[in-house]
Amino acid sequence: MPTYNLNINNKPYKGVPADPDTPLLWVLRDILDLTGTKFGCGVGSCGACTVLFNGKAVRSCQLQIQEVGYAKITTIEGLSEDGSHPVQKAWEKVGVPQCGYCQPGQMMTVAGLLNSNKQPTEEQINSAMSGNLCRCGTYHRIKAAILEAIAK
Repeated sequence: MPTYNLNINNKPYKGVPADPDTPLLWVLRDILDLTGTKFGCGVGSCGACTVLFNGKAVRSCQLQIQEVGYAKITTIEGLSEDGSHPVQKAWEKVGVPQCGYCQPGQMMTVAGLLNSNKQPTEEQINSAMSGNLCRCGTYHRIKAAILEAIAK
């Protein structure tokens, strides 16, 4: 079985064994025990598995480990150790989560958006978030938290 050297949450992981076509999601969860990234649909439609790939939001269920290379991967665990990232603080202030299952993916999508655009328009926010599903329907609180994070 091939092995991979990965940079996840600014930490090197050397010799991670995985079949080349294994989705990054399963390497994170099953091999590295980074379970904050959630499995939702497995086809890239719901956004629960979103991580940052060199600062951009991607669906980890659709990214094969062989495609990762030396990219910098950030999971929800690596956004900040103490919850001090502006997106995390905004989520807490607004009280976004209901069940919370989709929230890591929601927050990583917002973090990716803000990495590339510190002052996104409402249209850009809607476009970035359109692929993230919340079964509890907390979209109005998610939007309020996004606006709070932008303001900070």
